[in-house]
Amino acid sequence: MDFPQPLKRGQLIQRYKRFLADIALEDGTEITAHCPNPGAMLGLNMPGLPVWVSRSPDPKRKLAHTLELVEVDGGLVGINTMHPNRLVAEALTADAIPELTGYASHRREVKYGQASRIDFLLEAPDRPPCWLEVKNCHLRRTGSLAEFPDCVAARSTKHLRELVAMAAQGDRAVALFVVQRTDCDTFTACHDLDPAFAHGLEAAAEAGVEVLVYGCDISPEGVRIARPIAWAR
Repeated sequence: MDFPQPLKRGQLIQRYKRFLADIALEDGTEITAHCPNPGAMLGLNMPGLPVWVSRSPDPKRKLAHTLELVEVDGGLVGINTMHPNRLVAEALTADAIPELTGYASHRREVKYGQASRIDFLLEAPDRPPCWLEVKNCHLRRTGSLAEFPDCVAARSTKHLRELVAMAAQGDRAVALFVVQRTDCDTFTACHDLDPAFAHGLEAAAEAGVEVLVYGCDISPEGVRIARPIAWAR
């Protein structure tokens, strides 16, 4: 996924009300940008961190800028939670995720379960359908370990139960975690921040849900799914 226009670099002044961020651009201009991330953004919301923002050409947008990347410890972190589904769509088309190749069609936002929508439904004539749920991950607290979630994620826990139901009926069910960081090589569920999700992920895996984790290459020019990451259970 390439950014349509060059990103602008700045410094985070504050992130507040979940979806707003005040930023001082390098030319001295101060802006308020949309922060497309409902999570806690632990370690990524500290005033003074270098950040990168995009600008929309749409004159109808209330906020022209969007916070895209944060620089931490010399590396870039993607905080836009709208990107993982786009990244996965590109990766599926390019057969860049070996575990998910061989499907004739990739449908998005298909209704299933209890008033839920699956991120992707992969289908082919010669195999069971594959129900694919995508989660964005950007939390790192120690070493090179990525963790999910960074706050209580009741909706994500519900999605795990929906995937278990799909696996129980003989379909393929996959939870794919997209790590929008370049400094992680292992992944785990975050037991202390959301024990219900952590236990739910273990239970889902035992019930036949496949857990995949992929890291990204990230630059101010774009973001791409790049490599598998090990799940440290």
